[in-house]
Amino acid sequence: MKFVKLTAIAAAVLGSTAAMAVEPAAPVADQVAPAYQYNSDAGIIRNTTGAVVGTTRTLFDTVTHPAAVSAEVGTLGYGANVAWGLNETTELQAGWAGGDIGKLAGGDFDANDVTYDIETDFSNPYLGVQLRPAANWFTVGAGIIVPDNEITATAQAKDAGPNGYYPVDGKKFYVGQPNGVELEEGDLTNVGSVKADLEHRNKLAPYATIGFRPNINNNWGVFGELGAAYMGKVDANVVANGANGDEAEARIQQEIESEKYMEWLPIVKLGATYRF
Repeated sequence: MKFVKLTAIAAAVLGSTAAMAVEPAAPVADQVAPAYQYNSDAGIIRNTTGAVVGTTRTLFDTVTHPAAVSAEVGTLGYGANVAWGLNETTELQAGWAGGDIGKLAGGDFDANDVTYDIETDFSNPYLGVQLRPAANWFTVGAGIIVPDNEITATAQAKDAGPNGYYPVDGKKFYVGQPNGVELEEGDLTNVGSVKADLEHRNKLAPYATIGFRPNINNNWGVFGELGAAYMGKVDANVVANGANGDEAEARIQQEIESEKYMEWLPIVKLGATYRF
């Protein structure tokens, strides 16, 4: 559903920009512009320094005339972005990617022999720069993500039935009261089901990518990127709903946090771009 909304947003941006392009021509006096005026054909500013110190009209044109809009899918989620050309080899990007990407991120993870199923609801607004250092299809990107990602981990017990347990720090934490099992010192019974809400500590996550952005024709192109974002360590809020759940929560929390789950989030994305 979020991907449909994002596609609609991208289409709206595209439509509004196209509408701007067919507005009636301004009076001749208004068309006179310095050399660093926005170039609508190239989607770039020819003289970046001049544009920065130039007129308010130039800056307004830059903001209201993006160079491109893109749709993407990858490990950050499903999303879209808008890009503004700063010069022939540099674009500024602003975008958003998110949704349920648990399967794209691997679907589960292990913390000291306990397997956790993952459910996610990602929201990753980002701002970055895309460079074409060789002025061709090869790109290098860098920027900042503002993550607001909901991650829920559900522990899967080893063995089924009343003898199911979670191996924690060399001990067995049983889901219920086991039958015919000799308990060892440190084992725990009646822990119940275990869930943990995970949150990365970084409120701003720097990222870097390399990629390719070939053009299919004058307007359409495709792209792919590989890289990583540093999300930081996770904080885990663990809830075990059994009679002895409170006793187990702190130890399980420590084990989850020690795994550094997705401290470095891999970035893999593919997408399509429309250039104006």
